[in-house]
Amino acid sequence: MRYGRIFPAHWRAALMSMVLPGFGQLANGRPNRAIWLFLAFALISVPLMSWLAIRLPQAMTLPALVSSLAAALGIWSYSIVDAWRDARHRPRAPRQVWQTGGVYALVFLTCNALILPVLVSYVRGHQVASWRIPSSSMAPAILRGDVLFADMSYNCPGCDHAVERGDVAIFTYPNDRTLVYVKRVIGLPGDRVRITGKRVWVNRLALGDAPADDGTASERIDGRQWLADWGDTEGAELDLTVPPGMVFVLGDNRGNSKDSRHFGSVPLRDVAGRARQVWFSMAPGGAVRWSRLGQAIH
Repeated sequence: MRYGRIFPAHWRAALMSMVLPGFGQLANGRPNRAIWLFLAFALISVPLMSWLAIRLPQAMTLPALVSSLAAALGIWSYSIVDAWRDARHRPRAPRQVWQTGGVYALVFLTCNALILPVLVSYVRGHQVASWRIPSSSMAPAILRGDVLFADMSYNCPGCDHAVERGDVAIFTYPNDRTLVYVKRVIGLPGDRVRITGKRVWVNRLALGDAPADDGTASERIDGRQWLADWGDTEGAELDLTVPPGMVFVLGDNRGNSKDSRHFGSVPLRDVAGRARQVWFSMAPGGAVRWSRLGQAIH
């Protein structure tokens, strides 16, 4: 019994495109169509929408990335259907010299082990990265269990965004470079930062009034505004000038945050990203916080 009768060519082509978009078109002897389908899938699913997401308004980050996923799945589905139809209805062409198992294996490994990982690595390092928050040091802006998108085209030569006061920044922890922290930038190089009790001044301007009875205080700087929670902490006494090439950071949850009050200023070169939007959130007990999905971080 012939192999083609056991496993028809059109089903084989469809399954190959299911494994990798464009792979079935390659089996059908259409390399040009295979290349274009794979490139469309790879570029739309990874870098294109990520590039758009960090340039759209902050609240549009999640919708843009969801649209990217939908478009990528659409291209993948089209590739499967197109490979099936082409193999079923097109007259069977003579097998090309390059249509061998070795060539198929090489193409598959190149796409899955080289091209796609490189694209994903580039996007995570230079466009958008996802981070899960394991602590409550930035509450109430960011809660423990939040999973957020961060703009990684930030604080680098040629990047659109420089570090500004009030940014919620992603940076390498100075005392352990295997850890990544998220805190709010309070002072830039040359700024004078003073903390007296539960109030913060930057360049002699108070960020806010004394906390209310519940320990919370509304703070603002350079047009940014957020809620700080001092809790029942005793506050601190600190007066310094931020050194050149450094930034001073604080957690919004002042009573439960290890920040520049403890480990000093952070090198600017270690600030890698800016938190933009929560795309998923799960409370410590396992319940999904539906109201936080899509919430922009200010």
